[in-house]
Amino acid sequence: MPTATDPAPFADWLHGHAVPLSHLDPAAPLDDLEPLREILDGVRVVALGEHSHFIAEFALMRQRILKFLVERCGFTVLAFEYGFSEGFPLDAWAQGQGADDDLAAHLATAIPVGLQEPLRLLRRHNATATAPVRFAGVDIPAAGGSLLPALDPLADYLRRIDPESLPTVQAARTIAESFAGDSAAVAAPAWARLASTEQDTLSALLARLLIRFRSLKPLYLSRGDEHSYDVALQRLMGACHADYTFRAMAALFTGEGLTADTSARDLYMAQSLLWHLNQVDPTARVVLLAHNAHIQKTPISFDGHLTGLPMGQHLHNALGDAYFALGLTSPTGHTAEMHRDEKAPYGFTIDDTTLEPPEPGSIEAAFADTGIGLGMADLRRARTENLSGPDRIRLQSVYLHTAVVDAFDGILSTPASTVADLAQSR
Repeated sequence: MPTATDPAPFADWLHGHAVPLSHLDPAAPLDDLEPLREILDGVRVVALGEHSHFIAEFALMRQRILKFLVERCGFTVLAFEYGFSEGFPLDAWAQGQGADDDLAAHLATAIPVGLQEPLRLLRRHNATATAPVRFAGVDIPAAGGSLLPALDPLADYLRRIDPESLPTVQAARTIAESFAGDSAAVAAPAWARLASTEQDTLSALLARLLIRFRSLKPLYLSRGDEHSYDVALQRLMGACHADYTFRAMAALFTGEGLTADTSARDLYMAQSLLWHLNQVDPTARVVLLAHNAHIQKTPISFDGHLTGLPMGQHLHNALGDAYFALGLTSPTGHTAEMHRDEKAPYGFTIDDTTLEPPEPGSIEAAFADTGIGLGMADLRRARTENLSGPDRIRLQSVYLHTAVVDAFDGILSTPASTVADLAQSR
């Protein structure tokens, strides 16, 4: 059987099966994407990845695919690596609420990871569509930057439903406010500087709220509706998973982290996506935009050490073949390396880094060998032919060693990658 150390058989297979694409421009005709219709037949959730945030070509390609899936394949939900709680105002805006210019205010403090144009696409589509396309955030609050986007609406809910618990959530909010930031790169080190008594008090308060929420569900439902309860509970879960993630990240930075301990965020993202699926029409189909490292279906390891169980693994376990992970990568160009810097906006700087030539045995090398500049491949077909395929894929400027054919259902490669102008990426 061919192995990942002998890439020629897979490269030959890829040369015969990769589908060339014609355009990166979202305004261009969509006909070259028609092969996706058959590839995604029976798929309920298609995840579109990227090997790095802040890459212009990936943003353009994901917009094209989103447009194709909405306009030609009947997909009805856009889910994004964006806070669950913060997603509801964006969904309302996408449905036509408020003015076009309001989007800038909604995204004023969000890391500019390319959400603006997909949302504008939804709003334009929904202005004339019979069945609107919804927006769904799936991440922990502020992607780990702050608990306040979850705790503030949670307090509003408890004020009506269980005012006796309001002091508990207010006490949690007071601590959370002391280290809140616009990103996890700001909040995590600020959390680490809290006194251990404050850290433990926050965790205890959130745990008490969560147990009470679950224990008193019949009482809560007698005082309000089930949907409001479900939203509030998922917000509280987000705060709990974010709190756990602060602790896990602090330990990771000091070299004391437990195995795969930062996986709590990915589990929550998977649970949030499934939560949204349960809320919408049973026939709804979802386009999910997130990093390759979140959408892949197999565990993530570096240097032989297990570091994370990604969202895609949980979604594949829950949905089986109704989940399709399409990773986006590029054999050449530049990538956005992020470096922690608490004094910088969002707590990190971005280094426009030139990519080294593709490593032998990588999916990027295989695509480069085909001579196809812009193209995609259905890796499920390689699995049916028992091709083990490449054993690595880019993750920013380094390589993640993984059986690519197992980790992803498809790969789309752009000819090159360039770091986007962040002022235009919000």
